[in-house]
Amino acid sequence: MFDRYTIDITTAVKENNYIEVRFRSAVDWAKERSLESPYVIPPECPPEVQNGECHGNFIRKAQCSFSWDWGPTFPTQGIWKNIRIEAFNVFHLDYISHIPLFDISASQWIVKIEAVFDVISVKPVPGKVVVKIPELNVDYIQDIILNSGNVKYEINVKVKQNVTIHLWWPNGYGEQTGYNMTTIFAFEGDNYVENASKVYFRSVELVEEPIVDSPGLSFYFKINGVPIFLKGSNWIPADSFQDRITSDKLRILLQSVVEANMNTLRVWGGGVYESDEFYKMCDELGIMVWQDFMFACALYPTSHWFLDTVKKEVLHQVRRLRSHPSIIIWSGNNENEAAMAEDWFSIPSTLRDVFTQNYLTLYIKVIRELVLQMDESRPFLASSPTNGKETIKENWLAKNPYDHLYGDIHYYNYMADCWDWKEFPKARFASEYGFQSWPSFSTLDKVSLRDDWSYISNFSSHRQHHLNGNKEMLIQAALHYKMPLSSDPVIEFQHTLYLTQVMQAQCVKLQTEFYRQSQNEIISGEGHTMGALYWQLNDIWQAPSWSSIEYGGKWKMLHYYAKNFFAPVVASAFEDNDILHIYGVSDLLQNQSFKLVVKLYNWNSMVSASQNITEEFVINARSSVPIYKQSIPELLKLSGSTKQNSVVVFYLLHQGQEYGPRNWHFLSSLKDAMGLLKPNITVSVSREKEMFIFKLETFSVAPFVWLDVWDIPGRFSDNGFLMTDKTKTVQFYPWKATTVDELKRLLTVTSLRDIY
Repeated sequence: MFDRYTIDITTAVKENNYIEVRFRSAVDWAKERSLESPYVIPPECPPEVQNGECHGNFIRKAQCSFSWDWGPTFPTQGIWKNIRIEAFNVFHLDYISHIPLFDISASQWIVKIEAVFDVISVKPVPGKVVVKIPELNVDYIQDIILNSGNVKYEINVKVKQNVTIHLWWPNGYGEQTGYNMTTIFAFEGDNYVENASKVYFRSVELVEEPIVDSPGLSFYFKINGVPIFLKGSNWIPADSFQDRITSDKLRILLQSVVEANMNTLRVWGGGVYESDEFYKMCDELGIMVWQDFMFACALYPTSHWFLDTVKKEVLHQVRRLRSHPSIIIWSGNNENEAAMAEDWFSIPSTLRDVFTQNYLTLYIKVIRELVLQMDESRPFLASSPTNGKETIKENWLAKNPYDHLYGDIHYYNYMADCWDWKEFPKARFASEYGFQSWPSFSTLDKVSLRDDWSYISNFSSHRQHHLNGNKEMLIQAALHYKMPLSSDPVIEFQHTLYLTQVMQAQCVKLQTEFYRQSQNEIISGEGHTMGALYWQLNDIWQAPSWSSIEYGGKWKMLHYYAKNFFAPVVASAFEDNDILHIYGVSDLLQNQSFKLVVKLYNWNSMVSASQNITEEFVINARSSVPIYKQSIPELLKLSGSTKQNSVVVFYLLHQGQEYGPRNWHFLSSLKDAMGLLKPNITVSVSREKEMFIFKLETFSVAPFVWLDVWDIPGRFSDNGFLMTDKTKTVQFYPWKATTVDELKRLLTVTSLRDIY
């Protein structure tokens, strides 16, 4: 697998004896291609609020570089990776990749190796190939002959049945064991090529089959035969300029995925095919990758020149990436089936059949056919969202790709109350959902001036590329929280940024908990949810977006919440008709017994008003189950409390010890909370080896306690929490060297009651 693209320059060198590389404006080139089309292929331009460039669908560059609702407009051009000239007079190895496959009939693993050579020798080139995997006692040798031209050579290496193979598992399910493999090509005339790689063994299956009590089909993944609930987020390009993405930046982002108990990233189809380093890190960390092809939210041409470049693109990327066990599925595009079904672009009736055929040509006849020819180790979907097998039955364009009974869904609703679980779709798989927030003040400070520090400034409007986005955040926040109030406009701006993160974290928390609760139940035919990938993980610049990690790597409140709501074992709650329901969710591979502790606190007291510990119960492996049900009026009656003056806190016990994260359920909107006091939290900081210890003390119950150390790189063990105990200890893990004095100097502590 080579993270490079090769071009034959022989003719240019022969004719001119030099090479000149000229670049044209990507924007101008795309516009020219669009003018050649006999009909308009929408969208011609992005929405005005994005300040973008037009006709991005006519050029094979990152679609988001022409603007998106979370990013700027930088359609780059130029050579940004190392470039070199390689001369050869016999052959050149253009690609080498491998796919491990399990032969069920023979009950053994086969490593299928494909090498692609550019052979310029007129005569056949005889030689040998040697494949060695020392840890698996593989020492394979085979005679080969290379004939002139572009030659594809396949080698099938069988691993003996009596050899123990440790499989590759996703994060949370086992180790990511890989084996060193060396492939040597030795030919006459001392022509010799050696390739070192890592081979991982794992199987993947997308299961779409009938479900009892449901008219639809399941949609879930099995890794090595084990059903896996996919927990994670969506990945966008980490920078508008790819050369600025260093190994350290990648490592921080991907390590943050694992530290938040995620096991999956969807590499979204409007960005770029990521670097080999990205996928290698995902392999090592156990991060499964849902890999889109780079087509998003648009219709595309199918003229010969366009399809020719798409074929080259697919050939290159599949050959480059198929050796990575982390990639578990290929998907043809992002939301283009939905765009056709819902007629996003108001296609004239006279062109409807034309665009239908264009869709089938591009994604089914070209991309799908190539993928199926090149990779039998993982499934292919034509689009996301899609109805999977049901979409195929409807000739690849479903009437409703958002059907809850099939496939995956994307769901956004910014105006509905995110605390109302009945608004959420009980779908098979949620591959996109989310809410916006602003990044922290320290992140914005790097790209703004004092005059910009207002929620209604030109800066705030310019950085917001989602129509009405700033207004929608405040409307959603105002449903449950009081608005910030300060005589200092800069402090009010800072508190508004904080409140958007509170709103986002709580909204995505509740929605994700709903999806995890739904994995084992069918209600009115809906449910059996087996994936929750919120939009979006990371940022491309300093601006409001749906991300849980800011540009630069700083965790938003949402990412700390993800660490908890994606925990391997978690309890979560909702209420229905004055009944409090609590579910236990487990990703463990074995059944385990627990007890549940349920406490009621009044906002004005740090002594619990009531406490209940349940009898022991069992949560089965990889399941979700109701574990507690209580009338809220009866719960309140025990302590003479009201919904407005109290909050429910609960957590699991295993063998007498607290197990998993603590959780809470608000009985009323916090804007209506009675008795909520300013907590006057104090903090002491000390050092313990490579981490720092923050000891907090509060004088009242405090929701959404937020620790911020400005721009010191690192993360806390917990943040944005509900503080019901008088003291709490939190660890800080720095990513660069820092000191106690520096942390103390830059530390700020904010809770909800501090902003008004």
